[in-house]
Amino acid sequence: MQNINCKGQLVSLDTPKVMGILNVTPDSFFDGGKYKDEAAILTQVEKMLIDGATFIDIGAYSSRPNAPDVSETEEKQRLLPMVELILKKFPETIISIDTFRSEVAKEAIAIGAAMINDISAGNLDNQMMKTVGKLGVPYIMMHLQGTPKTMQQNPNYEDVVKELLHYFSRKIAEAKSHKINDLIIDPGFGFGKTIAHNYTILKQLEVFKMLDFPILAGVSRKSMIYKVLETSPQEALNGTSVLHTIALQNGASILRVHDVKEAMECVKLVGIMRA
Repeated sequence: MQNINCKGQLVSLDTPKVMGILNVTPDSFFDGGKYKDEAAILTQVEKMLIDGATFIDIGAYSSRPNAPDVSETEEKQRLLPMVELILKKFPETIISIDTFRSEVAKEAIAIGAAMINDISAGNLDNQMMKTVGKLGVPYIMMHLQGTPKTMQQNPNYEDVVKELLHYFSRKIAEAKSHKINDLIIDPGFGFGKTIAHNYTILKQLEVFKMLDFPILAGVSRKSMIYKVLETSPQEALNGTSVLHTIALQNGASILRVHDVKEAMECVKLVGIMRA
């Protein structure tokens, strides 16, 4: 049984769930600048909820390779009003906050967000795990080699899966020392990895189940798809569905996606295959 506690609501991950992405950034690789006003944001959130998203993941700091830095103040100014806006219109929404900053996490949880999604697993803010432990919320820990600015300059591993397993073993021990109970593992596709590294991880995703925590797969419309297919993020939906299917077959419990309806179809069809 894999359950996480989101504001008192137990969410079972025994059946895979879909997390819809909402970037309130001007420069994210696929949907940057798309959701500028309140009406566009609420329309998109409503669509994702109707299509079956269990979680909405809001990010206000673009972590694409070579993205410019965003100050903590600006991140809060972008993010916090959106959390309030969404919860006012859709109060039952389980909001995940995509941030590596403990102060942003603290303020977002205080106004009603339910979980934290940290691309650095505490490496970019040494107060993050302590803060999450005190907040008592689920914590998504991602693997990132380097920083968002440097991660794709020369990713290098002797054995990428082995090194990620060691990394997560250390991070899980650290999280437990801060009394974080609800942990989710994200191998960080595209974050300090070559295309070959990404496919090695995807092929061996099931290995991460030995850590005994749910696995999140974030491959939606990424360069590991569109570079191989020689297309673009805009044309990568079909390839995304293919990789979502493989991720589910290899043990993913959460898909983090731009296109909720299509991801839910993958969950349903893979579920039928397993029935």
